[in-house]
Amino acid sequence: MNSARPEAVAVFDVGKSNVRISALDDRGIAIATLERRNVVDSSDPYPHFDADALYAWLIDGLATLSRDVEIRSVVPVTHGACAALVDDDGLALPIMDYEFRGVCDVDSDYDAIARDFARTASPKLPAGLNLGRQLFWQQRQFPREFSRATILPYPQYWASRLCGIRAWEPTSLGCHTDLWEPQRNDFSSLAKTMRWDAQFGRSVSAWTRLGPPSPLVASATGLSSDCAILAGIHDSNASYFAHRATRDEPFCVVSTGTWIVAMAHGSPLRMLREELDMLANVDAFGESVATARFMGGREYAAICGAEAGMIEPSAGDLDAVLESNALAVPSFADQGGPFREHPGRIVGNVLDAPRYRAALAALYCALMTDYCLTMLDGRGDIIIEGPFAANDAFVSALAGLRAPQPVFRSSDETGTLQGAFSLSLIGRGKNPEPARLDRCPAGPAAKLRSAGLRWRSLLPVTRRA
Repeated sequence: MNSARPEAVAVFDVGKSNVRISALDDRGIAIATLERRNVVDSSDPYPHFDADALYAWLIDGLATLSRDVEIRSVVPVTHGACAALVDDDGLALPIMDYEFRGVCDVDSDYDAIARDFARTASPKLPAGLNLGRQLFWQQRQFPREFSRATILPYPQYWASRLCGIRAWEPTSLGCHTDLWEPQRNDFSSLAKTMRWDAQFGRSVSAWTRLGPPSPLVASATGLSSDCAILAGIHDSNASYFAHRATRDEPFCVVSTGTWIVAMAHGSPLRMLREELDMLANVDAFGESVATARFMGGREYAAICGAEAGMIEPSAGDLDAVLESNALAVPSFADQGGPFREHPGRIVGNVLDAPRYRAALAALYCALMTDYCLTMLDGRGDIIIEGPFAANDAFVSALAGLRAPQPVFRSSDETGTLQGAFSLSLIGRGKNPEPARLDRCPAGPAAKLRSAGLRWRSLLPVTRRA
């Protein structure tokens, strides 16, 4: 081991849109990050992720980071609704993209045994967003390959590729999969009826140190035998865990990215309503978390348009949009959220400059987030994680809508790094420190509340949070 290199934690973060490898120093601050787009291969047998290309990029990235730092642990973090079917030769089938709609061909048979919201707190979602539907379809289409496979949630697939150990942990099963009963901490009747529960690896915690890198990985990357590969975690749960690890009182995390996911610690599960795309996530401690979400990142891009998509709107831009009375009314994505079955529309006069279009999109996402938090009866501090934490129009709009409830933003640009770093500390028997947060200044509360009342009057359903 070269003692001249500082020690670091590597986080492999596989989001739906982007993939990153980051090296974190002993304070959990990113000192180096490599990034690429996450590309879906549309070729047969169904749309899927090119796991071998991602693996090659991961190995190259770890080797690059290892030249400057001594990586002491690797933590996989991935999006949900995804699993790998693995046999002794590697992948038995490609890793499905959850937006593949062909899986809905089995709905009549699948729903008859899968739909049990009272027990699973997993709503019926489009395409492959319920992982159980993916597995059901794959088993019917490819029975031979399926029968010999171990089912690995996506974070644990990457852990397995690095160290060879097959395992699972609760956060990737307790996120709208239909496979888990959170209040019983056990596999669902669907998973047991299909006998899938016997096809998973061993049960571990997200912070479990599964083992060192395999000899092949160590040789290709320069990782030492002292490096630990952790089991890993579902991405929204990583954002939540950064705070849950040090808090017991009620609080809310708003995890942002392709999805905006509101998770309310301390809210009872009886608040959940299946028809509004509410669900129970399961955190790294195995506890249920009342959750609501919508496809905020994708809706933001749809409202902005290509020209405005890269602009960070200011609080001043937000104020100009409020003065214009323009509003975006849901929904601009059909993959999730309480209004996904209704086409979105824009009312009022939209100002011409791209920055105002971006501010309109930020206001929309803030109104939707406020709606989700109200449905959840979210109490205590609200913490914004991920890319939207840097969007001044979004954070000021949400702070104004929620006033006097305090709203904070994290400095973690991905929203997952601090949670992954906390896992690495617990894996070494250490206690995480509270995350670094900044209080968000509130936008014009009176204007925002007026806009919020008018926006709710235009919603495409009569239900109100």
